[in-house]
Amino acid sequence: MGIPILCKNLEKSYGKAGGPSQRVLFDLSFSIGAGEWVVIMGDSGSGKSTLLNILAGIDPYDSGELLLDGNDWGAMTDEEKTLIRRRQMGFVFQNYNLFPFLSVYENVALPARLNGQDDREAVHALLKEVGLTDKAHKFPSQLSGGEQQRVAVARALIHRPRLLLADEPTGALDHLTGRKVLELLTLLHKEFCPTIVMSTHSLDAARYGTRILKLRDGRFVSENER
Repeated sequence: MGIPILCKNLEKSYGKAGGPSQRVLFDLSFSIGAGEWVVIMGDSGSGKSTLLNILAGIDPYDSGELLLDGNDWGAMTDEEKTLIRRRQMGFVFQNYNLFPFLSVYENVALPARLNGQDDREAVHALLKEVGLTDKAHKFPSQLSGGEQQRVAVARALIHRPRLLLADEPTGALDHLTGRKVLELLTLLHKEFCPTIVMSTHSLDAARYGTRILKLRDGRFVSENER
């Protein structure tokens, strides 16, 4: 089952020590249940990517409290966060972030291999799920944008993560291809039940989630059930 998230009064600023700083997140409080698909919706610059980076443990936060699965995320060491990311989290990025020198098969298998697993059957099963069985030995440069994003989805799910973070996963795709990727995520969400936190500025994409949190200038301005 997915990872529950609890956030209280979270704030984040960027700036150099001793110099001016810019607040990007203001007093955010929210909770996400295990297995939910929550959409963080907002325009560019609203703080969506910053919030996802904080949830991933990539960026620290300045104040507030963040609990993932009941654990204090802010109190963990970088090594502890790295292990949790590797074993329990999956990531889907707008620009795919595939390794260009690895084949489709190798890109998908990588997270499992980093965890000491050699689950060939699972890799082949996921490639079949995303419709890329015949592309297993191709390289990312030989794929379309939609195909690369499907590889990224398969890679994010190969180790059965409990939390899937998706930052504008359809932002670089045309409408039809983006819809296919979201339908794929819907299918895999039903099958594996991870908690999903997805950022987007698209209302069409947001409708695939179960709940929408709208972020504007670093503040939540509304919350809506789908």
